Amino acid sequence: MHLNHSHEGPAAISADAHRPDGSRRALRVGLGGPVGSGKTATVAALCRALRDQLSIAVVTNDIYTREDAAFLLRNAVLPPERIQAVETGACPHTAIRDDISANLEAVEDLEDAVGPLDLILVESGGDNLTATFSKGLVDAQIFVIDVAGGDDIPRKGGPGVTTADLLVVNKTDLAPYVGSDLGRMARDAKEQRAELPVVFQSLRSDEGVDQVAGWVREQLAAWAA
Repeated sequence: MHLNHSHEGPAAISADAHRPDGSRRALRVGLGGPVGSGKTATVAALCRALRDQLSIAVVTNDIYTREDAAFLLRNAVLPPERIQAVETGACPHTAIRDDISANLEAVEDLEDAVGPLDLILVESGGDNLTATFSKGLVDAQIFVIDVAGGDDIPRKGGPGVTTADLLVVNKTDLAPYVGSDLGRMARDAKEQRAELPVVFQSLRSDEGVDQVAGWVREQLAAWAA
């Protein structure tokens, strides 16, 4: 989510829900979070969970490589023409918040090339807890952290943790091995986020991404309405 915007749903916060030809554009959901938290794995799992019902495309961000896009291509989560990579050449948050031109062009190119689309997932490069997306780029934001990064992350806060439309605490299966207290993380996240939703997930299980996929479907329903 973006700082200081309301929680009335994507349709309420979007500046322009339509393309120049008057057709409704795709819902854009950004995924941010620290390096190694599981953003790309979550994107891949979402694509597998939703691709049979929705028309989806993905934009990935890396600083100097296209590794995240290559991962999605190797795993065949979507046809190649639905995955586009952006090399930011600078700090990841620059391309998703400060100068969004490259990402916005990638999003619009995908809609022109393979549209009409229902959903575009925009994955940020690995960033810190201050990462947020410009509301000119995405309509809603998911922020992904993982238990191996320390169970004090929710308590530390930061805009990514406190204001994202959805906070995902990933890799819960690792908690016993890294000494992370999931109950503490849940309490701290509740204190930081009030009524904003938090999902605990492990992608090791078949139903691991189900809650996040359900949340995305809710955003799409609000968007369509």
